[in-house]
Amino acid sequence: MKEKILNKATELFTRLGFKSGTMDDIAQELGISKKTIYTHFPNKSKLVESCAKDLFCNISDGVAEIINKNHNPIKEHFLIHKYALNKLKEEKESTQHQLRKYYPKIEQKMRKQKLELMRKQVINNLKRGKKQGYYRDDIDIEVVFQFYYMTLEGIKNSDIFSVKKYTIPFILKHFLEYHFRAIASEKGLTYINHLKNKDL
Repeated sequence: MKEKILNKATELFTRLGFKSGTMDDIAQELGISKKTIYTHFPNKSKLVESCAKDLFCNISDGVAEIINKNHNPIKEHFLIHKYALNKLKEEKESTQHQLRKYYPKIEQKMRKQKLELMRKQVINNLKRGKKQGYYRDDIDIEVVFQFYYMTLEGIKNSDIFSVKKYTIPFILKHFLEYHFRAIASEKGLTYINHLKNKDL
């Protein structure tokens, strides 16, 4: 029953948002009492935290599946961003934004886990890119990662880019081109130009 509650709550929070989705909604959709939910999750915050972890694990598994296919580093990175964008389309509002606004302590925990995972994946991508000749030999991997993470987080959390004027996919497309053209070798730039008119 605990897993059923978690799955339904995750689906409902993704659809309605963490604040709008209620324990009553979950109980009604599952045809159970709220008391049953509280048997497994003592309060809504604990349920939200479990759902946030569940969403994080699902996305992490999807990213790992892309990485395991051993694409070249540039294609891998594009595919990961495409996958992440598709997941974002399923949400009423950014999960991270909702957590920061309504459940800041949970958001801090999740941000730390996300940073650790991103650091591992992006640094590995950069090392492979240098080794395979897609990225310049002279890039400082740690500095590039910090720029990448800082800019990506800034795009999602800043008021600079108005969602009325710029969509997230539009901004990310330009960010990725900016990022890759800053670190790509001649081989990498040739590959990027080759991809430009293709839908990955």
